[in-house]
Formats: sequence, C-alpha cells, structure tokens
Amino acid sequence: MISRIDLRGDATLDGGIDRDLLPRAELDVEAALEKVRPICDDVHHRGTAALIDYAERFDGVRIERVRVPAEAIARALEELDPAVRAALEESIRRARLVHRAQRRTDKTVTVVPGGTVTERWVPVDRVGLYVPGGRAVYPSSVVMNVVPAQEAGVPSLAVSSPPQKEFGGLPHPTILAACALLGVEEVYAAGGAQAVAMFAYGTDECRPVRLVTGPGNIWVAAAKRLLKGRIGIDAEAGPTEIAILADATADPVHVAADMISQAEHDPLAAAVLVTDSPELADATEAELKAQVALAKHAEERITPALAGRQSAIVLVDDIDAGLKVVDAYGAEHLEIQTAGAEAVAARVRNAGAVFVGPYAPVSLGDYCAGSNHVLPTGGCACHSSGLSVQSFLRGIHVVHYTRDALAEVTHHVVNLAEAEDLPAHGAALKARFGWKVPQGK
Repeated sequence: MISRIDLRGDATLDGGIDRDLLPRAELDVEAALEKVRPICDDVHHRGTAALIDYAERFDGVRIERVRVPAEAIARALEELDPAVRAALEESIRRARLVHRAQRRTDKTVTVVPGGTVTERWVPVDRVGLYVPGGRAVYPSSVVMNVVPAQEAGVPSLAVSSPPQKEFGGLPHPTILAACALLGVEEVYAAGGAQAVAMFAYGTDECRPVRLVTGPGNIWVAAAKRLLKGRIGIDAEAGPTEIAILADATADPVHVAADMISQAEHDPLAAAVLVTDSPELADATEAELKAQVALAKHAEERITPALAGRQSAIVLVDDIDAGLKVVDAYGAEHLEIQTAGAEAVAARVRNAGAVFVGPYAPVSLGDYCAGSNHVLPTGGCACHSSGLSVQSFLRGIHVVHYTRDALAEVTHHVVNLAEAEDLPAHGAALKARFGWKVPQGK
C-alpha cells in the first residue's frame, strides 16, 4: 500500500539531504503551461463567452452568465444545514482572531534629525480568491481566503469557484453560503485556468484584479505561473501533503488516520511518515490497510495517493536525523508526534504549518484551529509562507528629509554615485546646493 525509504546509517544526512531521494509527486507545471496558454488567451479576447464555453467543455454544464446572482447567494445561506452554518461561523470566528493579530502598523524611523523613513502598509486594491470545486467541496477555503483579505483591509474582492452541473451551473451551495456569511457579494461560476485568466484580464462581468490567491489543481497553478506579472499570486499551490515526524510514543491509529485524512483529497496527495521506530512503521502500515478498507474514497483517491511515489514511510536513525529529513522535505503540513513534541517542533525550520502533539491533527488546521490552510506545497515551504494578512499588504517606504539632513549626507551620496559611474545621481543632490557639495559634519 505504501513504499518505504530506509535512510538509517546514511552518512549523507550530516552533509545535507538530496531532496530527489525524498517522496514527491511528479508534477510538470511547465508542460501544463502550453495547454493553459490558449485557454487564457481565449478568455482575454472573448471574455464571458469563452468562460461559458469552457464551463460546458470542462464542467459539463451550459451557463447563461458567469456572475452568480445575489439571490442565489442569499438562498444558499437560507437553505444551509444549521449544523454546518454553526461550524462555519466558528471557523470564521477563530480565523478572525488569528488573522486580526497579524495586521501591521505603520512605523516611522528617525534616521538622523530631520530625516525619516516611514513604512506604510497598504492593502492591495482588488483581489481574486479562487476556491476549488472538483473532487471535493471547500467552503473552508472561502474562509481561509476571505478572512485575511478582509482583515488586511482589501476594499474589493471577488470569489470564483467552478460551476456544478448538479446545481444548475452555480458553484456548490455550501461555497455560496460561506460567501454569504462573510459578506462576499461578488462570486463567479468559473474554474481552472479560465478563472485565473478572468481575474487577470477582466471581462464585461468581472473587473480585473491585482492579486490572485487560493489553492487549485495543476491547471490553476500553470495559469498562475503564466500570468504572474500581470497579476500577483500567492503561490503555485499543488496537491496537498502531510508529513509526520513520530517516534515510538506515537499512536499508530492516529498516525494512519492523519495520513488518510490528507490522502482523501486527491490521488496525487502526499502522505509521508518519518520515524526512528520500525515498530511504529509496521503498526502504521497495518493500520493504513485496516482503515483504508473502511474509508469512503478508498478506491478513487486514498489508495492511489498512498501507493504513489509521493507517499512513503521513511526510516531514520533518530529524531535528529528525522528533523533533517522533514526540513529538507519542507511539508505543507507537518505533524510532530514524539516525546517532548513542543521542543522538537521548536527546531523545525521548513514547514507551511506545524501541528504539535497527539491532539493537534492537520484536520483541525483545515477547519477550526484559527490558522490558515492555504499553504506552500511541493517543498516551497523552504522559502515561502502560507496565506496571511501580509499576503494582501504592500509595504511602501515614505522618505522625508529636511535641507539640513540632506546636506549632511550629500557628500556620501555623491561619492557612491561616482563609484558606480552614475554621476547624474550625485548631480541631482548638487543642484540643490548650488553645485557645491556640503562636506557633512
């Protein structure tokens, strides 16, 4: 069901780990670029008409308009299961608590008397938030995209999710209900690369945006790469992944259940256990077989995900070696199920989010921990962060110098400008002082 990689006794762990030795899905975003390019170009030139055609081609439903009517959003909330509504409201409440605390304040630094630099934090003017809707329904992704954008103060935001044949070409009603709970009025029935192109170029129904965020499949990732520059993006988020660093104290029932929880997203989802305990490895593998047999999505998602090259049980000599492996892997979600889990978690450097101890499973973070579940995948956690309020803010430096403050530093600017053979830079300061260079104090 799942492969094993034995790194015990591997001296190369001390000098750095070859990431190619670690399990990872084989995704070729570059190859997907050539398939999404004509789609994006078509949306650029034909706008709404192209989106309607692609809804029929890819989603199997002919829609009349792409923007979701306000009454459909309101109706979805009215008809929402009260238990699901309560869960969404609690998810929103907890997410707001965490993300509100991330808001940065403007900071002014006095460099010299009369010379200041202020860093202002300004929200992006307009953002497009993508919510997947293929194999599963993700109202939680509405929460994770919208809450940080709202807490950042973004004045204009739009949500897009694929049209569903079952619901007359509208996005799933639970997604619409989540939008209603968050006060989002601008929602579009568009999915895949065409949705990203809609946000980037705009149509007669949708004004173009400055930034696109949200997870998606390889076609969404490819469209983001293609259109990056015209729009900002959060990341090229790929299939979900979980890594678990565990020792003999971990419960194999918990470990297996958590691996399965992420494997049920997609056949390309990754589930990786890193352990120094062969006994835990054996017990977890036995639990995987037992639990998968009872799982709803075993055949079409879970089994292919666990059997794929992206999933494995990795054996190491000790937890120190395990930390090196998980840091090299850079998991989207990393669980620490070891003795002294808090101390071990504090040593982790590369992960989208870290879940500490037996009672902080990834599923908690997917819905109600208060953290964000839009996280870097494919090893990008080694250099990138998950979605947050900061994702929707831009830092602008505001420089103010008096005449005396400029005079004090002019000779340094002139000297550096001449060292770089850019004399006009220095001349711009000289012109303010009758072409005589103040010598400073």
